[in-house]
Amino acid sequence: MRAVPLMDGPVELRGALDLEITQAGVMPRRLPAWTKEQYQDPSVHGVTLMPSGVRLVFRTDACALELEVLTTTGQLDSDPEPRPTGMLELVVDGVLTGRRRAPVGNVVRMAALGAVQRLIPGGPGTVRFSGLPAGMKNVELWLPQQTPTELVALRADGEVLAPLPDGRRRWVHHGSSISHCIEADGPTGTWPVVAAMLGGVEVINLSQAGNAVLDPYVARTIRDMPADLISLKVGINIVSLAAFRLRTFGPAVHGFLDTIRDGHPDTPLLLVSPVSCPAVEETPGPTAVGPDGKITALSDPAAVAGGALSLAVVRAELARIVAARRDRDPHLHYLDGRELLGPDEAHDLADGLHPTAAAYRRMGKRFATHAFANDGPFH
Repeated sequence: MRAVPLMDGPVELRGALDLEITQAGVMPRRLPAWTKEQYQDPSVHGVTLMPSGVRLVFRTDACALELEVLTTTGQLDSDPEPRPTGMLELVVDGVLTGRRRAPVGNVVRMAALGAVQRLIPGGPGTVRFSGLPAGMKNVELWLPQQTPTELVALRADGEVLAPLPDGRRRWVHHGSSISHCIEADGPTGTWPVVAAMLGGVEVINLSQAGNAVLDPYVARTIRDMPADLISLKVGINIVSLAAFRLRTFGPAVHGFLDTIRDGHPDTPLLLVSPVSCPAVEETPGPTAVGPDGKITALSDPAAVAGGALSLAVVRAELARIVAARRDRDPHLHYLDGRELLGPDEAHDLADGLHPTAAAYRRMGKRFATHAFANDGPFH
């Protein structure tokens, strides 16, 4: 096995907009380095380190590959085991050919969610993929979507070359945890990746679990990066955090769109409203997790009359905004998120909010059917 450089070599690290040099190796981040100074909430930093959609891309004639990584996962003191680290997946010439569980490295212990954290240092682990087809092939090594993963070393028993241009369009997507897809059964099971593979495009997933609240630095990031297609899934975090009122929500959406349009005036842009979530369909947030482990709304439906936001209000406002802008922005489109997962599928929301792994795959297929159809917004 021969060492392959992770930086300044043949390997492309796609889906990451920043590479942070650490003591162990290289940590991918899904937002540019300059954004760090623009947020204080540690959860934002944490989810940008979770490499949803991040993959190593190269060509090789190797029959065996080894990837050494250092993961960081959490563990409540009441839990006997750390949280699952997720899967590393190998795609060869567009076909999923191998899955390996990511090794446990560092463990962050805490008495309860949000409590003081204690780092239990761990060491790197190695996953090996063998029995690859003979000859030169296109390889993608996908990192686990839910676990910060430092890249320590890549080794191959053959030649490794840079990938060739394949002509695929670049789709940039931003959304909440329901686009980050922590609950998916692997990195290629997230609905944006499922849709991208069906649509023949390359996806960059800038989704941030719990943090899709129209942050201006995200809009500027999208404005400044290459994109052939753009989609934004907006609403659930805004309702669950009670982050806006009706008075401020509309202007914030307009401002977010205006910033993106400064860099991509004619790029197809699909604005997607929230999928079904029974707890907040008619009742505004904020939300909390109830004794049954399911999300519950803490407000009152009557608060909508005073400007509080429920999902029903958010969907109506997003549809209104798109309709109002369409005359001067014909490449702007709207999709009701309930077409991806509707009210009759509430059984697929284990905690009342997040879809199951099977539901994520179904959402990806439905998105692809809509967006990449002959008359679809991404055709």
